[in-house]
Amino acid sequence: MEQSLVSVPESPGVWATLREAVRGSTQDLTEVPIGRAVVLLAVPMVLEMMMESVFAVADVFFVGRLGADAVATVGITESLMTVIYAVAIGLSIGATATVARRIGERDPEGAALAAGQSIVLGLIGASIIGALGAIFAPDLLRLMGASDAVIRTGSQFTRVMLGGSGTVFMLFLINAIFRGAGDAATAMRVLWFANAINILLGPCLIFGLGPFPELGVAGAATATTIGRGMGVLLQIRALRSGGSRITLKGSHLAFARNVMTGIVRLSGVGMLQNFIGTASWMGLIRILTGFGSAAVAGNTIGIRLVIFALLPSFGVSNAAATLVGQNLGAGKPERAEAAAWRAGFYNTIALSIVGTAFLLFARPLIGIFSSDPEVIPYGVRCLRIVALGFLFYGYGMVLTQAFNGAGDTRTPTLINLFCLWMLEIPLAWVLAYPMGLGPTGVFISVSVAFSVLALVSAVLFKRGRWKVQRV
Repeated sequence: MEQSLVSVPESPGVWATLREAVRGSTQDLTEVPIGRAVVLLAVPMVLEMMMESVFAVADVFFVGRLGADAVATVGITESLMTVIYAVAIGLSIGATATVARRIGERDPEGAALAAGQSIVLGLIGASIIGALGAIFAPDLLRLMGASDAVIRTGSQFTRVMLGGSGTVFMLFLINAIFRGAGDAATAMRVLWFANAINILLGPCLIFGLGPFPELGVAGAATATTIGRGMGVLLQIRALRSGGSRITLKGSHLAFARNVMTGIVRLSGVGMLQNFIGTASWMGLIRILTGFGSAAVAGNTIGIRLVIFALLPSFGVSNAAATLVGQNLGAGKPERAEAAAWRAGFYNTIALSIVGTAFLLFARPLIGIFSSDPEVIPYGVRCLRIVALGFLFYGYGMVLTQAFNGAGDTRTPTLINLFCLWMLEIPLAWVLAYPMGLGPTGVFISVSVAFSVLALVSAVLFKRGRWKVQRV
């Protein structure tokens, strides 16, 4: 049996484990006890996503001071960004699965080559999408049903966000490489650094504090792009200097047909999977725009708070993906399954607590971000209704990522197609218009769809066909 990279006490204490997780563990995650492996990976990933959560609410907090049209701009642009996120996360799925499998097989050179090929793909995708987004930003806002006031207020915000999308690609993709290698601590530090810059710079550029120009809502986009760009520079430094578990060389960026083909296969289905998932938000926003800026703004604030709660849970889910991939690479499929169920259990407990808090304190939470009497009721209803499904989301998020970590991107793609396009969007329209529930019907459809997704994922995961997936 392979030995751990570093010997540790048989029963380390909780605080010792947490310190090691934050500092960066060098443990062989296919050998240490399953619960400890989940914690070593999940803690830095949760902290990473918590910082992203803080950014999500901080951004809308400052923009909220500019009025409903500014908040609606952010909401509509975020729905457009879902296409970019879908491509970036799709590439990330392929990168994580391939890198994790090579690490599990004790093949660091193969892991570095997979990382290099993933980065080349990301650069190509970022260049195309960024150029198109920057050129057609006002037309895209108009296509999404934005009012003339929103287009006047937000065209520059949308242009900067879409044009700077290359930073999103690289930040997502390279952090996925770190996570696949089991180096969650480096990914955590990068995102904290990027979002700290973003949060500090945001109000300065929005309101023109000190020597900074007053850019209004466009200042939020500028700060975001600068912060993410600085994070990418830190990532490249870590990869090139050997400061992570993967050391990237120029030779790893040269075209490698077999490796590139495998990543394209996984990532292509992963992109479709995430496009189905994230583009469903575009459909929901399009339905909501028919009820005015107040409804869109309320939804934007409510969903930002939901994201605040769910992003740390994505950290636990990413930990499950890495553990599944590495353990399959090490020839331990039963351990891979056990790790996914353990991570799902931890995730469900945490989300149940947060969901209860949202149900009880929805109004004061929404009131932090808007004082508009038309916006607040929509935000409160969105937050409470979506939070009702948190009990199910915990397992659903983890099991979906576990499929991806195994390289089985097809199964969660089909689940997303059924639950989010065939169920969620039609249900939202029926409830909102024919049944006369308005925006409340849209909120109900979200909770129903994601709860069904969790149940279907659990049934299919239990069947175990993902255990024989080749990567």
